[in-house]
Amino acid sequence: MKKIKSFFWGVSLFALPVFAQQKPAYLDVDKPIEVRVEDALRRMTLEEKVAMTHAQSKFSSPGVPRLGIPENWMTDGPHGIRAEVLWDEWYGANWTNDSCIAFPALTCLAATWDTEMSALYGKSIGEEARYRNKNVLLGPGVNIYRTPLNGRNFEYMGEDPYLASKMVVPYIREVQKNGVAACVKHFALNNQEIYRGHINVQVDDRALHEIYLPAFKAAVHEGQAWAIMGSYNKYKGEHCCHNQYLLNDLLKRDWGFDGVVVSDWGGVHDTKEAIFNGLDMEFGSWTNGLNWGQSNAYDNYYLAHPYLNLIKKGEVTEKELNDKVRRILRLVFRTNMAKERHFGSFGTEEHALAGRTIAQQGIVLLQNKKNVLPVDASKVKRVLVVGENAVKRMTVGGGSSSLKAKYEVSPLEGIKARLGDGAEVIYSPGYASPAVKEQDVLGAEEPDKMEIDADALRNDAVKWAKDADVVFFVGGLNKNDGQDCEGNDRSSLSLPYEQDQLIAELAKANPNTVVVIISGNAVAMPWVKQVPAIVEAWYSGTEAGNALASILFGDVNP
Repeated sequence: MKKIKSFFWGVSLFALPVFAQQKPAYLDVDKPIEVRVEDALRRMTLEEKVAMTHAQSKFSSPGVPRLGIPENWMTDGPHGIRAEVLWDEWYGANWTNDSCIAFPALTCLAATWDTEMSALYGKSIGEEARYRNKNVLLGPGVNIYRTPLNGRNFEYMGEDPYLASKMVVPYIREVQKNGVAACVKHFALNNQEIYRGHINVQVDDRALHEIYLPAFKAAVHEGQAWAIMGSYNKYKGEHCCHNQYLLNDLLKRDWGFDGVVVSDWGGVHDTKEAIFNGLDMEFGSWTNGLNWGQSNAYDNYYLAHPYLNLIKKGEVTEKELNDKVRRILRLVFRTNMAKERHFGSFGTEEHALAGRTIAQQGIVLLQNKKNVLPVDASKVKRVLVVGENAVKRMTVGGGSSSLKAKYEVSPLEGIKARLGDGAEVIYSPGYASPAVKEQDVLGAEEPDKMEIDADALRNDAVKWAKDADVVFFVGGLNKNDGQDCEGNDRSSLSLPYEQDQLIAELAKANPNTVVVIISGNAVAMPWVKQVPAIVEAWYSGTEAGNALASILFGDVNP
């Protein structure tokens, strides 16, 4: 009996190492990522490799179900986690649990000049993305604020290359601590919206490297970003989503970037250029016409069946494909299949407080004559708030950064809450913008035609101003087409809707008129000498009104 037991015991000991080796290296979270990448790559079929390089829905790309490798799921950013959309439509999926915390626009973050605020921002939005099971956040945006007419400036970190380079790094690091890749965009030279899909940007090498590229370089070298998004425009005659110089020579060779290059949606134009010029993952939509009314539309993408067929015909090899797939697998093992990955959190009070703190630090006091600000809440009995932006929702619209916020405190609500029963707060619109039917990923629809009696609105506001202790004019720009909105640029530096005339008349009626500009862009101020105080409040997100009120009444120093 002892001999029999010894025999089986020996067999068991011999078998243990064999069974332990059954686990594939790519599934072993303790193995180095490069070992996991190579092991997974050698197990994949040609078809599985090609499938990973292109989208399967509006915001996802395939994994390898046979090997247990999950899909990649992306989300807009950069100011909050986008509401769920239908599989192959931009229309909302009408989920009841996808309302996010809207964080301040990145212009506001940049205005803090505080890397700790950038880290707080990245940590908070990264946690929200992780909770929603997104492994790639499409942001932050670091295109340089080249002209104040760019409709998308509000998404970026300002006009200073040094500032943007410093602010982008902690944002990326904190996002990626959540097992979510920061996809820095739009690489490169995407500094206007008009003709963005085909404009060929001309810039000399010194300007390119000293102004337009430093923030991207910092994102790669210091932030260790795991993803970069190409831009719609051309440079050196090639679209930037498949640009030999920018992607292969500069980003991957000179800077040593080992992450994935993702196309902007519909930014790919040629299969062979996409193969050879540095693109790794093709995403798109009806913006490129490839899936308009077609079945199995994503199979028609440039990096889908057209790519597969070229390989099968022998016209191209798998060399470039293997490099793309290595990068995609690296992304997966850093995010969805990482050893340690938090669960995240979503729509929390902590995140709302983070957003308010960032907004408070980002709001800028541009002018304050005779110390009109801060207003002593105990000494005012009648406060007039004027301006459509005092009540307008600013988390909605503007293109791909449009959000379904859990809530949004308007400036009027914030002022009322701060004053409580201590003062009477009167609201007068003063002006009105045309109503907008619906806003999509590329911008805003044409405004509804509606009759607006501008004179009546202005006269009513001026009448109330005469008897107020203080007037807060809350105006500026909004997310309508032709203002701070993707897909188009501003046509003028001036404030729209005759706001300049309104401000001048309010200042004449009441010397204690405080002008609050809500915008993501600079505006002309012909009335600057007529008003004592000017505040730039940006687009401040969920807690916008509370943040602004804390500045106006001296609870926080701007």
